[in-house]
Amino acid sequence: MTGRHIRATAVSIAFILFVASCLHAQQSSPTEYQVKAAYLYNFGKFIEWPAKVSATDDLFSICVLGDDPFGATLDKTIAGENIKEKKVVARRVAKLQDAVHCRILFISSTEEGRLKEILAALDRVGVLTVSDISEFTRRGGMIQFVMEANKVRFEVNLTAVERDGLTVSSQLLKVAVNVRRSPQPGD
Repeated sequence: MTGRHIRATAVSIAFILFVASCLHAQQSSPTEYQVKAAYLYNFGKFIEWPAKVSATDDLFSICVLGDDPFGATLDKTIAGENIKEKKVVARRVAKLQDAVHCRILFISSTEEGRLKEILAALDRVGVLTVSDISEFTRRGGMIQFVMEANKVRFEVNLTAVERDGLTVSSQLLKVAVNVRRSPQPGD
């Protein structure tokens, strides 16, 4: 292995261990949404936002649109944490127009009927969209949680991420179970 491969492997392992350490403090067998909350937090560390987005707020908001499946889990996971020198906060947003102020937006499955409208409204505003809605990345979303062998994994729609001016770390892409490119939102 070259030094580059060793370093990439080490970063990938560190990412996985960090997620595991976040969850270990919560309980020995984490729930699905404890794992997803840890992933949401860690996505923020492996994504770069455009300068215009990074400079607009002193907080790093991880938001939930629709019914909140996390409960207090998301708040506990990010309590006292910082990403890119900004305090991480969890917000629940009821109105789509409030979602444009989020860095990461988890779109609840209760919003599936409005998904096309939501993704169109957030197109090119620099919000990382994440969901566990079926076919989310095929429909234009950025990161979709998927269950594989009873474990939470994720896939990435790199075209959607790049269209919004976001940059995904290669280490994060290596951990994804699938990295897809779709030509247009909703394809």
